Amino acid sequence: MIDWIDVARISVLCNVVLLLTLTAIWTRNYRAFRSKHAIGLAVFGVVLLAQNLLSLYFYLFHPVLAGWFATDMPPLAWQANIVVHVFQSIALMFLLWVTWD
Repeated sequence: MIDWIDVARISVLCNVVLLLTLTAIWTRNYRAFRSKHAIGLAVFGVVLLAQNLLSLYFYLFHPVLAGWFATDMPPLAWQANIVVHVFQSIALMFLLWVTWD
């Protein structure tokens, strides 16, 4: 059986790395061009990064939720949760590819 908590942790950690990279690029672009578009993307990156860091905290360190996620969460709920994390990872990878160009 797949250990869903590990899939979630890896996906969210991947999202954190992607968002750190994207937010750094967008912040650099804002400093260079002073455009509203660049600052909007940077703020979006910071907010989404905060959401992913909070998820990672819940999965790894929260005294109550980390144990519940690891042992008591139903597999169907995990599968639904994982789909959201993986789709977000795919979207962020595509966004990084477009931004890097």
